[in-house]
Amino acid sequence: MKLGIGIGWRPEIADAVEALPGIDWVEAVAENLCDDHLPASLVRLRERGVTVVPHGVSLGLGGADRPDPGRLAGLAARATLLGTPLVTEHIAFVRAGGARTGSPVLEAGHLLPVPRTWAALDVLCENVRVAQDSLPVPLALENIAALVSWPDEELTEGQFLAELVDRTGVRLLIDVANLHTNHVNRGEDPARALDELPVEAIAYVHVAGGVEKDGVWHDTHAHPVTAPVLGILAELRSRISPPGVLLERDDDFPPAAELAGELDAIRATLDAGGDRARRPAPGTPRTSADPNPAPAPAPEDLRDRVAVAQTSLLSALVAGTPAPEGFDRRRLRVQSLALAAKRADVVAKVAPELPEILGRGYRDQFLAYAGSRPMSAGYRRDALDFAEHLLLTGRPDDASARRRLTHWWQDRAAPRPPRRATRLARAARSVLVGR
Repeated sequence: MKLGIGIGWRPEIADAVEALPGIDWVEAVAENLCDDHLPASLVRLRERGVTVVPHGVSLGLGGADRPDPGRLAGLAARATLLGTPLVTEHIAFVRAGGARTGSPVLEAGHLLPVPRTWAALDVLCENVRVAQDSLPVPLALENIAALVSWPDEELTEGQFLAELVDRTGVRLLIDVANLHTNHVNRGEDPARALDELPVEAIAYVHVAGGVEKDGVWHDTHAHPVTAPVLGILAELRSRISPPGVLLERDDDFPPAAELAGELDAIRATLDAGGDRARRPAPGTPRTSADPNPAPAPAPEDLRDRVAVAQTSLLSALVAGTPAPEGFDRRRLRVQSLALAAKRADVVAKVAPELPEILGRGYRDQFLAYAGSRPMSAGYRRDALDFAEHLLLTGRPDDASARRRLTHWWQDRAAPRPPRRATRLARAARSVLVGR
């Protein structure tokens, strides 16, 4: 399946994407689309023959629990609505806790790395099988960027991906920017990863920008694509001609001319790579059309062990609990701060009235709130909980701002502002979460 050159479709740049020359396809975040109708921009693109691929971010296929049927049904509905040739997700976990650990569910609001161990691979493969059986089109999974490394890993990234493809027949979405991130942050060699992974299983490739701060690479999707990332794309191109390559940009959107320039740089890299001597591919893996035998289900006690490990890590990142043994505490602190900052930014986007009401104090107040109150039910609920917390503690100090915040909260949550009983219930919940 040949996709060609594409760009990530986002509402903020919808007009620019429609006007860009030479766009063969686009990718849209699945969770930002409705099940039963599409934004007008995507309708127009599809009418022009532009393929639209839904890209999921919330399944958490690397988590200890089996995929949620409701989330799978939603992704399947979007795939059907779009008439897409495939859907994509990530090799990551995004939540932890719950019944397996006897603790509250914690939401990361971010893609977190799965340990490259045989146990985690067993769980991931079964979860992938469940997802494949629930979707109307093939599934491709993306390698993620990470700031932290799990201790005692047993496989390299390339080996882990090769095993995953061999066991499940899943396709791969290789993000070369994430390979660069893991090179800077974890010392992993992108060329070795490309040598070890089954390049013939690649459905398409992501290219994105980031920034380095204090020796840590942040995969921001808000900065221009750098030369090292294009270098890894060239390395990949020397091994295979990828069916599709897509430019991602999620924030701080530049003028359309800059987006066009980055797309031109990607095209030039692919063209130049085609002139290089190609290395032989490591062998053709099985694809989703092949009759792969279903692996044995992961034992429940194995899932429970994965659940405990992932909950321990996520709790350290979002709830301030002690760092699990073997992790780099400095890196955990960097990741924790990055998660809190992202959480503040996303809440400001889904509830723009909050920074408007609170003014310059919004960010400091939200970060103080988030430090002891992990997210448990998504960003919109998080915005409501934050507003409720402020009202319960008599803030904002300005009476006019407090009235505006009260009205905002009432319009979305309840006809009356939160009272003492609510305060006590929230306090009790915070104690439980902090355990």
